[in-house]
Amino acid sequence: MSQVAIKSRDEIALMRQAGRIVSDVLDALEKAVAPGITTWDLDALAERLTAERGARPAFKGYLGFPCVLCASINDEVVHGIPSKRRKLAEGDLMKLDFGVSYRGWFGDAARTVAVGKVSAEARSLLDTTRESLHKAIQAMKPGNRLGDIGHAVQRHVEARGYSVVRDFTGHGIGRKLHEFPHVPNHGQAGAGMKLRSGMVLAVEPMVNQGTHEVELLDDDWTAVTADRKLSAHFEHTILITDGGAEVLTRGA
Repeated sequence: MSQVAIKSRDEIALMRQAGRIVSDVLDALEKAVAPGITTWDLDALAERLTAERGARPAFKGYLGFPCVLCASINDEVVHGIPSKRRKLAEGDLMKLDFGVSYRGWFGDAARTVAVGKVSAEARSLLDTTRESLHKAIQAMKPGNRLGDIGHAVQRHVEARGYSVVRDFTGHGIGRKLHEFPHVPNHGQAGAGMKLRSGMVLAVEPMVNQGTHEVELLDDDWTAVTADRKLSAHFEHTILITDGGAEVLTRGA
């Protein structure tokens, strides 16, 4: 059976630094999001800012992914590939998913950004997804169970008429971008392994306006909603402590 690595104080200090870089870069990307900018421009900005901070992009080259940033728009759920041809337009929902490796330790986060003025429906989906991540964080206490995290997300999302993506999950994180365990965004309260102080998990609700089902596009990366309705995505890298959860990628 796989074990979850408990991070030491020194390791956590490095993960805090990685998380701060992720947050700083996402802050800059969010400010740059505007009608007319391309996802390629955002990717180039992320790469430059990562290098300036002495870090390495976590995604570029990972399993063959070609870019620094996962840039997904509207019905694209996750893993969108930046392109010179993809310009943002007023009313879009732009999902920015980004990670770094810093001195051998990873940080990973995502946020959904409104491009200009978006519809009330899009704003509600964005807010609900962000809120569901906060609900998950509140459940991340020593002695609680892994299922409590996904249950908190699912209960909040479904109460508002949306659906939780099943095909992708959060994950452990540390010396590798993806470590044990998988962290589903749905589940049963009180089920699964017990949470312990020193665990670090990347929790990332992906929430759809319609069906939870997704499809993969021909690029073999970009996942879209099966009904082509909107999707939103938020993620933080989170340390479990005796006092509760500490967000290492604070900023979203």
